[in-house]
Amino acid sequence: MNSKKTLSQAVTTGLWALLFSSFVQASAVNVENYGYPITDRFVATVVGTPPEYTADLPEIPFRERRITIFPERQTPDVFFYDAQLLYSVALQRNRAPLIFLIAGTGASHNGTKNKNMAKAFYQAGFHVVSISSPTVNNFVTAASTTGVVGHAQKDAEDIYRVFAKIWDELGKEIDVTSFHVTGYSLGGFNAAYVAKLDDERQTFNFERVLLINPPVSIYNSISLLDRMINNIPGGMDNFDRFVSNLLRAYTKVYNEAADPVGEDFLYKAFQALNLQDEQLAALIGTSFRLSSASLVFTADVVADFGYVKPRGLELNRYSNLAIYDQVASRLGFTDYYHEFFFPFYKAEYPDITRDKYIAAISLQEIADYLSTAEKISVMHNADDIILEPGEINFFPEVFGDRATIYPIGGHCGNMNYKDNVAHMVATFTQGERP
Repeated sequence: MNSKKTLSQAVTTGLWALLFSSFVQASAVNVENYGYPITDRFVATVVGTPPEYTADLPEIPFRERRITIFPERQTPDVFFYDAQLLYSVALQRNRAPLIFLIAGTGASHNGTKNKNMAKAFYQAGFHVVSISSPTVNNFVTAASTTGVVGHAQKDAEDIYRVFAKIWDELGKEIDVTSFHVTGYSLGGFNAAYVAKLDDERQTFNFERVLLINPPVSIYNSISLLDRMINNIPGGMDNFDRFVSNLLRAYTKVYNEAADPVGEDFLYKAFQALNLQDEQLAALIGTSFRLSSASLVFTADVVADFGYVKPRGLELNRYSNLAIYDQVASRLGFTDYYHEFFFPFYKAEYPDITRDKYIAAISLQEIADYLSTAEKISVMHNADDIILEPGEINFFPEVFGDRATIYPIGGHCGNMNYKDNVAHMVATFTQGERP
């Protein structure tokens, strides 16, 4: 194996992982005497859970698979490697319930958070199917109907189609007792809309659904994350320098680490880099910007909208993409929304205003459904960085005692904390909080 390539892959993987108290009504389950150790919400978001506090999870038969979603689709040659959708499974030998996992923004089916959830649910006796976020290039190319993701209902329909296609294949080899779904961050948001769609179509009749740290309004959350990049010293003009300096610092820590692939490496890397809240915010904003740049370019190629590349220009596997990378890296998700997403769908919804469209891509749009859907629960953190002030109140107001609010944890930072993992599993195995 090429050691240089291995280092590069490890640095890239680690960078993405590293890059990536409000009033709560009494009707929610407000967790007290909580033992998660990190009280700073930015640190929690970046670092996650220190290894000594993580759940004890086994290795599992987590295997990648491929599936064709649209047999008739002609994949753009520049994305020749993404014609089929990638997903992962961990299957029991015996009859068991099946749970679908939906990853968060920019995260793949086999990313750390999905894989840890897969371990927990497999250990609890579930068949596990794990899919990438609709914002991941492979999903945009292979499974999105339009290529322009972020539309709550259309993304749910795309995800639901993927679930159905996968089940068409899996149903021939496993025995399933019931179906369930969960997701974190944007994946949690997606899970809510997928559950509603399933209630209408009744393909799976999901018994239980868990939303983990979902946004209330996609637009509000992406705006918050976009603004975090303003913490880069010198602003966006120093974006490339900031990323380069971060890579050099990270590589130095990597080279000096005794075990650069161990579970505690990220925590040690954070300690060594000694980043402050402003730098952590810049780091999170940078991670989000890299995700948005990748999505914007891929969506524009698939939809041929003419946003980053000229409309009608066909790129192939040998095309030089440097100029498009430079343009896309200057665009945030809010730019994507105003200049690409909204104009693209405006033709389909000519009478809707921009503000009404923003309101429509939120959980508030289906609040009436969520308030009565007893099978749907939510777990969230009061200090989540992707929520605007006061938005955390939406969850106890709508879900009542089906909402569990942890006092700390940032955005998904406590997902692998032992108490949180026990909560996730108990939601599907006992129907009650641990």
